Amino acid sequence: MTDIKGSVALVTGGNRGIGEGFVRTLVAAGASKVYCGARNPDDAKHLVDEFGGAVVALKLDVTDESQIEAAAKEATDVNIIINNAGAFLHGLLIGSPDISKARMEMEVNYFGVLNMSRAFAPVLKANGGGAIVNVLSAGGIVAVPNMGGYSPSKFAARAASTIIRAELADQGTHVAALIVGSVDTRMAEHVEGAKERPEDIAKVGLTAIKHKLDELDTDAMAVQVRANIQRDPKWLERQMARGLKAGKVSTGR
Repeated sequence: MTDIKGSVALVTGGNRGIGEGFVRTLVAAGASKVYCGARNPDDAKHLVDEFGGAVVALKLDVTDESQIEAAAKEATDVNIIINNAGAFLHGLLIGSPDISKARMEMEVNYFGVLNMSRAFAPVLKANGGGAIVNVLSAGGIVAVPNMGGYSPSKFAARAASTIIRAELADQGTHVAALIVGSVDTRMAEHVEGAKERPEDIAKVGLTAIKHKLDELDTDAMAVQVRANIQRDPKWLERQMARGLKAGKVSTGR
């Protein structure tokens, strides 16, 4: 079990949304240091100013392998990785003029998780194993046509979480996948209905770390999606298809 108190964490996309929720929740839970990864470190200034030495801004674009490698060389004291950085670009797989949006969603949401895990696996091993938390989506357990390339990228990241968990088990690194429904973030502005607070999602993530849970639904929407898959997956598939025709998204991060 990885203790949050006294831990050193790195959160990708930590300057806003769920990532900021993780930064705040980790500090409140007693983490000694949280690296706040952001493409522009100035975007994390408000957290550095608020928490002082407990939060360190770190230049980190998860689509840039050289920046990931540099981060791994700088943050050698990390024992918790939160792979939170995500991209949802509102494209369609067939209806968009090209696949550039789908390609970028895969670069961020899948290859970003994979490259971060590869770069930091030796760091985590050196620091006793620790944990990786991958912030995924209900759109990664049910295909959502309106989400275009985002939904497939989260399916891929979920599968990668299972495989990385198996590969890193012997070094004592636990890998948890969070299935997130609807959260009050800029990325989820398009989602209808009630939305959870980012800090509440982060608290569930810390629970997954503390209790070494492999996969955890973080909110009511994620739980509902999971229940509908188990009850009648084809009905849910048809509902998602109707959402495409209506131009609405009813689930997502």
